[in-house]
Amino acid sequence: MQEILKEYLAVHGYWVLFLWTFFEGEAGLILAGFLAFEGYFSLGWVILISFAGAFCGDQFYFYLGRWQGPFLLKFFTSIARKFRKALKLIEKYGTFVAFISRYTYGFRIVLPVILGMTAFPSVRFCWVNFLSALAWAVMFSVGGYLFGKSASLFVEDVSRYEHYLLIILICLIGCMWLSHFLHARWRRRRARIRLKRMKEKRTV
Repeated sequence: MQEILKEYLAVHGYWVLFLWTFFEGEAGLILAGFLAFEGYFSLGWVILISFAGAFCGDQFYFYLGRWQGPFLLKFFTSIARKFRKALKLIEKYGTFVAFISRYTYGFRIVLPVILGMTAFPSVRFCWVNFLSALAWAVMFSVGGYLFGKSASLFVEDVSRYEHYLLIILICLIGCMWLSHFLHARWRRRRARIRLKRMKEKRTV
C-alpha cells in the first residue's frame, strides 16, 4: 500500500498540490508537509510548488476582479454580500489586507477579487502577494513537517503508524475548519440579533 501511494504521489502529487493551493487553503499544504516528512515528497519542492500555486491563484483572482468586477458583483451573491465590509478594510489597511487575505477564513478569494476592483496598484499587489504566498507556503508546509517530526519523538517507527497519524492530522484540520465555521456562524447570528433590535427600536 505504501509503495502504491508513493508511486501515485511521485507522478501526480505535485501538480495536485499546485491546483489545491491555487484554489484552496492550507489543509492540503499541511498534509503535504507531513508527507514530506514521511519521504513521499521533498519539503523544498512542497514549499516551492505551494508558493507558486498560492501566488498564481491570488494574481488570477486580483485580475479577475479588475477585468470582470461588475459582472462578479451581479452574479455572485457571496462577493456582493462581503463587498462593503471588505472595501472598508481595504480603504483603511490596503497593503496589510493584501498580505493577510489568504489567512482570512471566508475572505481568501473574495479579498483579492475586491482588491482588483479598487484602485490598488497592481505592481504593489504583486510584490505583497509574493511575500505573503512565500510566508504562507513556508509556515504551513513546515508545520505539517514538524507534526511528523514531533510524532517521531513519541513513536519509534513513525512509518508503521503513519495511517493513524494522517487520520489524527486530518481530524485536527477538521476541528480547525469547524471552529472557523462556528465562529463565523456565531458572528452572523449576533449581527442578525443586533439588526433585529435596531428594527424593533425604530418601530417603538
